Amino acid sequence: MKKIKLILLVLLGVSFFSLYTHGKSFINDQERNQEHLIEIVSKEEPIESVETSTIALESIKTDTYKKGLHNLIGASGDDIIKEWGKPDRIDPSSYDYVWWIYKTHEAYIQVGVLENKVVSLYTIGEGINLEPFYIGQSYDEIAKVFPISNSHSLQVEDNSYRFELTEEEIRVRPLFQFGNVWAQLYFDQFTNQLSSIRYLDSKTLIKQRPYELIYRGELLSARDINLEEWKAIEKGSSQQILDITNAIRKRHQLNPVEWHEETASVAFLHSKDMKENDYFAHDSPTKGGLADRLNGGNIKYHLAGENIAAKYVDGIAAVEGWLNSKGHRETLLNEEFTHLGVGVFEKYYTQNFISTWE
Repeated sequence: MKKIKLILLVLLGVSFFSLYTHGKSFINDQERNQEHLIEIVSKEEPIESVETSTIALESIKTDTYKKGLHNLIGASGDDIIKEWGKPDRIDPSSYDYVWWIYKTHEAYIQVGVLENKVVSLYTIGEGINLEPFYIGQSYDEIAKVFPISNSHSLQVEDNSYRFELTEEEIRVRPLFQFGNVWAQLYFDQFTNQLSSIRYLDSKTLIKQRPYELIYRGELLSARDINLEEWKAIEKGSSQQILDITNAIRKRHQLNPVEWHEETASVAFLHSKDMKENDYFAHDSPTKGGLADRLNGGNIKYHLAGENIAAKYVDGIAAVEGWLNSKGHRETLLNEEFTHLGVGVFEKYYTQNFISTWE
C-alpha cells in the first residue's frame, strides 16, 4: 500500500494541525491571535484634530532617502517602464489599480498602477534599494531608529482617518510614514527579520483598511467588482501567492514548487465552497477533507498539505500571515513538496501542496 500523508493548516482565530498517516490521526489544537481576518471599521462623531502619530512627519524625511523604492509612489507608469521595461504580466486587483509584476532572479516586485500613476508597491527578495530599510533587517534595529506607533492619523481631502494597530500588528505589520507615502513592513516573527515591504499612497491605504479604522467624513472605498472581474483578480492573486511562496522558499534555501493546474482546481473549489456555504475549515460539509477532494480531482501524490486563510486584503497579506503561524510555516517550507495549486475565491485563499510520485 502506498504511504500517503496529509498536512492540514487553517489560519483563523484557532489553528488546527492534523497529520494523517496509515489511518491514524494526530490532532493538536492551538489558540492563536487572529491575523486580520475581519475588517473592523468604526465611525466617530466629529472629533478634535488628532496628531499623525508618535512618528513625526520629519522623523522619516523623504529628501533623506532619495533612492529608496518608496520614491516611486506617485510616479507615472511610463517612468516605471522606462526604468524596468514592460512587466512580466499584469494582474488586476480588488482595489481599483492593476498590478504590474516584475520577476528577476533576486527580487520580486508588484507595482500597483491606477490611471498611469503608481499608488502601491510590494517587494520581497534582494537586490532592490529599500532605504532606510533592507530585507533581512532585524525588528530591533529598525525600532531603535524609527519609533513604532500604534496609531496613525491622516487627512484626505476633507476627511479624517485614524488607524489603530494591535500589539500583534505592531510586531508583525507595523506602519511607517514617509511624507505622503506609507510603508507597511512585514516581519517574520520566527527570525525577527524584515520579510517584505508594501508601500501605498494614502487613498490606497484607506481603501485596503489593513488595520482598525476610525474615520470622520466619507469612507473611501474601492469600486464594486463584477463576477468576470473577480475571476481575473482571483487568477492573478493565485499566481502572486505562488511567486511569493517561492521567494520565501528561496530565502530558506529550498527548491521552488511548480504550479499544478489540477491541484489548483481542487483548491479553488474549496475556497469557493467555504465562501458560498459560510464555513472555514479543511473539512467540507459536502466534499469531505483534503484527501477526499484530491482523490475527487484524480490527483496522484504521496504527500499533501493545505493552508487556508480568509478575509485578508489580498494574497500578499495571506502568505505573510501563513509565514507567521508555526504550522502553516512548516507546510510552506516543507522541503518534500514539489508542486503547488492555489485557489482564490474573492477573499478566501487555499494552498494545496503536493509531492508527486515522479
